[in-house]
Amino acid sequence: MQIVTFGEIMMRLTTPRHQRFRQASNLEVEYGGGESNVAVSLANYGQQVRFVSRLPDNDLGECAIRSLRAAGIDTSYIVRGGKRLGIYFLETGAVQRPSKVIYDREDSSMATLSSGDIDWDRTFDKVSWFHWSGITPAVSASAAAVCLEACRAAAERGITISVDLNHRSKLWQYGKTPAEVMPELVELCDVIVGGSYEAERYFGIEVEDKEDFTPLAKALRQRFPKARHIVTTLRDSISASHNTYTALLWDGDTLHSSPTYELTHIVDRVGGGDSFMGGLIHGLIKWPNDLTYALRFAVAASALKHTIPGDVNLVTEGEVVELMEGDGSGRVRR
Repeated sequence: MQIVTFGEIMMRLTTPRHQRFRQASNLEVEYGGGESNVAVSLANYGQQVRFVSRLPDNDLGECAIRSLRAAGIDTSYIVRGGKRLGIYFLETGAVQRPSKVIYDREDSSMATLSSGDIDWDRTFDKVSWFHWSGITPAVSASAAAVCLEACRAAAERGITISVDLNHRSKLWQYGKTPAEVMPELVELCDVIVGGSYEAERYFGIEVEDKEDFTPLAKALRQRFPKARHIVTTLRDSISASHNTYTALLWDGDTLHSSPTYELTHIVDRVGGGDSFMGGLIHGLIKWPNDLTYALRFAVAASALKHTIPGDVNLVTEGEVVELMEGDGSGRVRR
């Protein structure tokens, strides 16, 4: 199966050793972004993945591409153009101090992407799954238009479409609200990942009991009848270093649940949702008749990501399964 993920890969500049921005004399460089992080997870599990984006034709664009190639991702569908690579700065929090993100992605190559820049006939050749997130249409009006172009092309070909609703309040600065843009895109999706926060802001869907996912899932299914699976993750942040993490999946008849993981001494929570999404796509492809197992795989994958610095989840399917089967001891393997 060929999978396509579509979005922006950026340069991530992180303060070392949990330093604050004003303390740091140097920043650690790597490359990542919501949809490219999903692609890396899927490649780690042995899936064939194409990442589609627009990157500048300069050394920084080449560095981003090489980071994807090193992960085993097909980068031949990335188009080159535009002036600059998007950047985000991360101050990693700890204990009661939250992490902070500053975006610098205005006029990036992805933000200035235009309809017709990507050949979707070529991109979707022999593809069975297409993934995007709510970050891409938040970047610019033109990126939103291309995302809609992609979803329509995928739907016409019968390709399974998944979305992580991913609301980013610091984006959406180009004059349109999420409620004006997102519904038309999500109507084309088969798998929706999100919660009450996104449902209210994107679709005006509110439920009284936010502790019970079923009413929200039913409301989303009524609004988006094409969706086969409605999924949410539940994170309780006791502190920046200590969270609990679980997930629920509603298939129209049954509510599936995962175990709850106690995530103490978190190394890096950025990319945790992306690692869940990568695990979920892999799980739904590999175990389509065991939705509970697929969900458990996704949550265990995300739990492991919290132990790894950086944007991407560098674990194998075998390591995720070991955790699912109860080996969370962290003992040294000799």
